[in-house]
Amino acid sequence: MKLVIVTGSGRSGTSSVAGTLKRLGLVVPQPEVEADESNPRGYYEPLWVTEFHKELLNPIPVRTIDSRPTAMEQAAEAVTPEVEERLRDWLSGQLGHPQVVIKDPREFWVHDLWLRVAGELGAEVTTLTMLRHPTEVVRSRDTAYLTEQTPGFRRQRETTNVAAWVNAAFETERTTRRHARAFVPYADLVGDWRSAMTRAGEQLGIEYDGDLAAPHPVDDFIDARLNRSQVTWEDIAVPPQVRDLAERTWTAMHVLVSSPHDASAVAELERMREEYVEMYEYAAAISLDETTAQVAQVRRNMRKRLDNKDRQIERLRAASANPPAR
Repeated sequence: MKLVIVTGSGRSGTSSVAGTLKRLGLVVPQPEVEADESNPRGYYEPLWVTEFHKELLNPIPVRTIDSRPTAMEQAAEAVTPEVEERLRDWLSGQLGHPQVVIKDPREFWVHDLWLRVAGELGAEVTTLTMLRHPTEVVRSRDTAYLTEQTPGFRRQRETTNVAAWVNAAFETERTTRRHARAFVPYADLVGDWRSAMTRAGEQLGIEYDGDLAAPHPVDDFIDARLNRSQVTWEDIAVPPQVRDLAERTWTAMHVLVSSPHDASAVAELERMREEYVEMYEYAAAISLDETTAQVAQVRRNMRKRLDNKDRQIERLRAASANPPAR
């Protein structure tokens, strides 16, 4: 059995490529997450996998893309023997299919968990990572999730999301080095899906059903107009240092499209990750007073709510001790 794990930053085309793989004959475990307004063509995510990752990562919390360099370590600490057993029980039920697609952008945070469990069950793990320019990812996330927020909040979130895109690129590349992998630019997928998927299939050692020649069901699924977020850095409010690092990361990740384990690109990504960690630590230090003040405000609000609850409890006790005369 071969697992093809589809990952990449959220809003980078992971649903489009997972839907393409399904139409090429690979199996998506059922049931799937239902389509909605944010993704009307469907997610092609196994519902069990999505809920499993949410239950594991949300309490920490680790976001789908997270700017903290320590996010993967925190996710690893949340993995217990009980968590491994849950995944083992579910994954063992999928072994009847030779090629299975597991799509969830959160997976890379606990990729080691999937490697361990799949290896115990005799399944081979490969990954297909979608690449989309950070400006397009950020604007797509804005459109999908932040339309009701204030302009100030959206500007803050844009900076955080670009940083999170950078961090996710580093961590995805680092954790997938030990096996066959493919990197597919979103523009390549929607521009010429046959070429993009032929290259990815060869890199991953997977087989597709039938001939890819036209007409094909994927032709009706992939629409070049999907790549409508033509956004540049001029459209995004991001500090120059973050913008520069993100652009260099994008360039290095693109080298992996044709050569998924290119030594010079991997070394450059390692150097840039060190640069990012230093940048993040300085930013955290600069904002320490703001963070401390926000934590203090949250605590004050919690204290007020608890005090109100205590007063309500006392009133209820008094009323039950002294019921009105009938």
